[in-house]
Amino acid sequence: MKVKKIVFLTICTLAVSIGYSQQRNERDKKKLERDEKIKQLVMQEEQGAIIFSRQTIFGIKLNTDGYGMFLEMGRMKTARKSNLFSLELGERKHAKEEKIPSTLGSYLSNPYVYGKINNFYYSKLGYSQQRLIGNKGNKNGVAISANYGGGFAAGLLKPYYLKVGDPQTNSAKDVKFDNTNEDVFLKNPNSVIGASGFGKGFGDLKFVPGAFVKTALRFDYGRYNELVSALEVGLNVEFYSQKMPILLLNKERQLFFNAYAAIAFGRRK
Repeated sequence: MKVKKIVFLTICTLAVSIGYSQQRNERDKKKLERDEKIKQLVMQEEQGAIIFSRQTIFGIKLNTDGYGMFLEMGRMKTARKSNLFSLELGERKHAKEEKIPSTLGSYLSNPYVYGKINNFYYSKLGYSQQRLIGNKGNKNGVAISANYGGGFAAGLLKPYYLKVGDPQTNSAKDVKFDNTNEDVFLKNPNSVIGASGFGKGFGDLKFVPGAFVKTALRFDYGRYNELVSALEVGLNVEFYSQKMPILLLNKERQLFFNAYAAIAFGRRK
């Protein structure tokens, strides 16, 4: 009986020892793989590669038909590919917009845009991929990436109000275009005091859904990989579910094509 008990304990001890040894070998193997991966990442960074797990970027962009700003969140998938999620806000302007001074208002009056009936603001929620084309070569070099993607676009039409003088009451009132007062916006500029304040019209916003696609090149010239300092140039196409009226006597469009340049700043982790 004692012999059987000793044999049983010996077998149990050997089993525990073998199991522990296997676990230790597995831990050592994973540690070696992790150390090797870190070593490779450090080596790539020293050679100019941009390595990160996630990044947050803020940018300001100038479009050929307006301006905007964006917030971008990035997740690195491989050494050369990242997924980007972005939110952008901005305004589109008609190419023929021209501000003119009022003949009635004082020097404090706001200039107004002749024939304008709506401000066209937009917001875009997008997904894109970033592919690294060329590493920096060294920490003082420039990394070049290609970005392409698309997403949802929301057009927001805000009525453009004019402050118009009323000779009968010797007062001023805010007027928006309603298909019956075209003369005020086109043929009777002598009655216009100026543009109404920026806040006028937000209560009458009209939502127009749409979609967009974009492609761009990003040039990252930041000296330190944990900081983003980049210039981006690209092309953007937006399509909306209806035509967007901005300026009287001009063709209304649903499709908007523009080029842009942006400056981006942020951090990587």
